[in-house]
Amino acid sequence: MAKLMIRGLETYVEIWNEEAQQTLVALHGFTGSTATWRNLGEALPNVRVIAIDLIGHGRTAIPQLISRFSMQEQIQDVEEVCCQLQLKKFTLLGYSMGGRIALSYAISYPERVDQLILESASPGLRTLQERSERCEKDNALAEKIVRNGLLSFVNAWENIPMFESQKRLPRSLQEAIRAERLSQKKEGLAGSLRGIGTGVQPSNWLSLTKLEFPVLLITGSLDEKFCKIALEMKALLNIVKHKTVNDAGHAIHVENPAEFATIVEEYLTSFNTNERS
Repeated sequence: MAKLMIRGLETYVEIWNEEAQQTLVALHGFTGSTATWRNLGEALPNVRVIAIDLIGHGRTAIPQLISRFSMQEQIQDVEEVCCQLQLKKFTLLGYSMGGRIALSYAISYPERVDQLILESASPGLRTLQERSERCEKDNALAEKIVRNGLLSFVNAWENIPMFESQKRLPRSLQEAIRAERLSQKKEGLAGSLRGIGTGVQPSNWLSLTKLEFPVLLITGSLDEKFCKIALEMKALLNIVKHKTVNDAGHAIHVENPAEFATIVEEYLTSFNTNERS
């Protein structure tokens, strides 16, 4: 565990398997934290897993200005973390919101990325109208979080259709997910929605064809929306694999952690083998 001063913000970073040679930097989703990746870190003892509490989440300090939550700011923060930890090249993994950030970072700093793993992620929205409509929804949700508080938000958030499949999980696991969500601060989540929501971030669709590093897309078969997005991304990417996990929804790392870890490990291993041959 470490707290780094990153461009004026105290930023929380958690590292597993510090002595391992291969490095995986992992970025959580909305309402997540470094705890999102604890199981993965323990399942991959031969990989140094570095998780970052993204802006507005976990134990990272909350900025006063909404502009500090923006995608460009978050990209620069990830880069500064990499500089302070003396990371030259690494595999980058992102889930959902963290996947949007990971993709945006990889586009900005392709020389840093050995390979990119995106779980249930998108390049953003294609049109101005789509982005405008999403901004309105995200701003309304942010206002509701601030007005009604974190508990009211979490009670509603865990019941949205995207997380329906999580209701089949053991009660202890559902409670752990809920605890992670409730550990957030309402100002942080509201700022994240306003500053780095899908509607406000620039679209990355046109940049996909320019990426030269390998990309792995992971989706759950029950998450039809993101399966469709992954197929559209696959058609544009140069070096790409798409893995679909049966009977899983949006958060594969939660719903089937063993298979998720196996997919990541096999991808990392095959990449290393190809590099050596």
